[in-house]
Amino acid sequence: MARSRKSAPASRVTGIDHISIRVRDYEKSKAFYGGLFEFLGFQVSDEYPSTIGWTNGSTRFWIAPAEGRKTHRIGDVGLHHYAFQLRSRKDVDALQAYLEGQGVRIVDAAGEYYEDYYAVFFLDPDGLKLEGMKYGELTAKRKRKPPKKKA
Repeated sequence: MARSRKSAPASRVTGIDHISIRVRDYEKSKAFYGGLFEFLGFQVSDEYPSTIGWTNGSTRFWIAPAEGRKTHRIGDVGLHHYAFQLRSRKDVDALQAYLEGQGVRIVDAAGEYYEDYYAVFFLDPDGLKLEGMKYGELTAKRKRKPPKKKA
């Protein structure tokens, strides 16, 4: 039975408010994310004895100790990776330099992964894959440039 194609209703979702992850070593992860989020321009939004959250005003990221299985492996059921959209390709490069300075494991160095998609991929202390990325910067620059005049 074919479905009729009606126009989709307006989305009720206005954004992703927060993500909350569980970590093996709370203090180690708190230090890792604290440094990362300070670099990215986040501030602590709330902190409790075993939970902390950071925000940049529109996105929130929380950690808390794991209660069950204490390992993560990319490819298992669950979160594959989380991407932070950055302002520019220069910010992606700056993030990679920060990560290298902290000894963070970079799994895919800053580079062009798709047309006009520039990113760096790295792991948190539990092996959760994270990404800093910028999409569309080159396309936006091309659109801003006026066409060359013929002489």
